[in-house]
Amino acid sequence: MSTTNQIVRTDVSSTATETTVADETSPAGNELYNRNFFLAAASQTCFVVANTLMAHYARWIEFLDGTVRDVGWVMSFGAIFGVFFRPWIGQWINRFGAKRMWMGGFCFFAIGAVGNLVTYDIGPLIFILRSIVVLGASIVFASGLTYISHVAPSHRQAEAIGIVGIGGFVGMLIGPVAGDVLLGVGERQRADFTMLFVVAALGNLLTIILVSRLKTPMRATHSSQLSARAFVKSVIRNWPGTILLVDLVFGLCMAIPFGFLASYIDEVPLVIPGVSIMGFYFWCYAGCGIFLRIVGRRLPENFGRRRVLLAGCAMMAAGLASFAFVTAEAPALIGIPATLSGLAHGLMFHTMTSLTLSKFPAEEHGTGSSLALMMLDVGTICGAPLLAMLVDWFNFENMFLIAAGIVAAVGIVYWIAPGSEEA
Repeated sequence: MSTTNQIVRTDVSSTATETTVADETSPAGNELYNRNFFLAAASQTCFVVANTLMAHYARWIEFLDGTVRDVGWVMSFGAIFGVFFRPWIGQWINRFGAKRMWMGGFCFFAIGAVGNLVTYDIGPLIFILRSIVVLGASIVFASGLTYISHVAPSHRQAEAIGIVGIGGFVGMLIGPVAGDVLLGVGERQRADFTMLFVVAALGNLLTIILVSRLKTPMRATHSSQLSARAFVKSVIRNWPGTILLVDLVFGLCMAIPFGFLASYIDEVPLVIPGVSIMGFYFWCYAGCGIFLRIVGRRLPENFGRRRVLLAGCAMMAAGLASFAFVTAEAPALIGIPATLSGLAHGLMFHTMTSLTLSKFPAEEHGTGSSLALMMLDVGTICGAPLLAMLVDWFNFENMFLIAAGIVAAVGIVYWIAPGSEEA
């Protein structure tokens, strides 16, 4: 029996419609931007907006009389929970299919969001709910990557992941601002947070409708074992190599804007009358990322994924180092690291993910997606304490410079490592 027959169990009495579905979603052709692709991109964008609404979750914990330490414990527990389940998520996607798991992830996220409506204190329930939200998001992102890798032509896989990833940048622009509008200013009431969680949940119901309209790709399921051991065996068998170091350091880089930027702005301090420095930073970051993803969408295909990724590593290192130019007297210069880091993000994420996935056969792309995202998560979780220690030992400026050096070193290792010359 051929590999294709093992992966896709077709019925000899399949209808003509089912045959068309298989043909239209096959990556054998060159077509990428069809109805199916745009439905996937729209669903991912809607989800990221809902997900970034939860960036205000720390305020919810504080509203429940939690401390900053409680915020750290709840958020860390959820993140570690998500990493712990990554191996099983990959196996579930291989077994049940990316589309089915994608919708399941939306359901988990919605349940975790609305569950907060019956939470009244800092207890076990809030840890459980936060973990469910993180689990849902983990399933959604891994399933989305896997689905796109199945329906995109193989030589345009990085481009497809990059265009869908624009939803992440759009989420940075819309989600936090929408959360501010829903929560308002001044003293917040429970009703404000109720609206936040309800909107986040409803956003996921919309994404379920969109994904339900997607065609199931030919590589829908694979009869794999649902165990961590099977995940480890698959990773060893298809070892991606030093690209995993790039995944890891990218996660460390993401800990800076999402974990330390606000504290840095307050400490310098950076003030522009009538302008939110955080908002200014993320508009520059996300705006440049979106621009590059659209204008340079064919860069991986034309110049090779590896070259594009190395350029992104160099730009990320330059962006972190350029924080040295930012001072209290020149706060607007924070636009320089924001622009460079946003452009670097626009070059790195989709290429490193595609390169990680390329080592896995199509029927094991669920495992590859989970591995790539797990390394990113580990980089963020382990990188945050490391960066905090650097700030304590030195200062923010030296922390940025050391982080830039780490990114540059990893880029060089990936550049010279055997086997990394592919693509």
